[in-house]
Amino acid sequence: MPGRNAFSEAERAAVYRAIFERRDVRSQFRPDPIPDDVLARLLKAAHHAPSVGFMQPWRFIIVRDRARREAVHALFSRANAAAGQSYTDADTRSSYASLKLAGILDTPLNLCIVCDADSSRGRGLGRATMPEMSLYSTVCAVQNLWLAARAEGVGVGWVSIVEPDELCRTLEVPEHLRLIAYLCVGYVSHFEDQPELATRRWETRADLSELLHFDSFGEQDGQRARALLDAGRPEGSGNRTSR
Repeated sequence: MPGRNAFSEAERAAVYRAIFERRDVRSQFRPDPIPDDVLARLLKAAHHAPSVGFMQPWRFIIVRDRARREAVHALFSRANAAAGQSYTDADTRSSYASLKLAGILDTPLNLCIVCDADSSRGRGLGRATMPEMSLYSTVCAVQNLWLAARAEGVGVGWVSIVEPDELCRTLEVPEHLRLIAYLCVGYVSHFEDQPELATRRWETRADLSELLHFDSFGEQDGQRARALLDAGRPEGSGNRTSR
């Protein structure tokens, strides 16, 4: 029977709620510590992500030390200033300067996730043709952790405005490991209804119907795409979007 392995309606609703209400948090962090049992559940969720060849290439660095986080924040501040100056349009540069783009010192802990792309675990299965699959697998671990965090009422903010080599030196990451994500993790006062970059009018959500192709790239049918998406709209999702 189709769907015989599906979750119950309430369980499905919870999964979709986590997906649609997940946010990239920057501004609403509280200093409350995250209990070890909660952190353990988040890490276990990340560790159960899919990985090519079952190689499990992710490695986690839990960063609680204030001095270490201050060093990372200094790297962010320098990269952020340079990024702001890269915008030639004055209005865009001003808009960028008004954005809060990291909560490195606002959260009780940061989490750095790196990838061991050379790991022998998995015996190379699936990597001969697409060696970058180790990186993609690690990103799946980030997403797992992010969704689990939303279910726990924990906010996550991904900091990408930092030079990877400098960050790795600061955290003493071995050279053979690849930086994937630096996350600010902490409880929040609230989760925004919409992504902050949408409410701040930095960018809008693309229309998914315009991103669908049928059987080959370039074969688009707007009416067919909209009919498909309307049929699969989760109840109660409304216009909520994620990021």
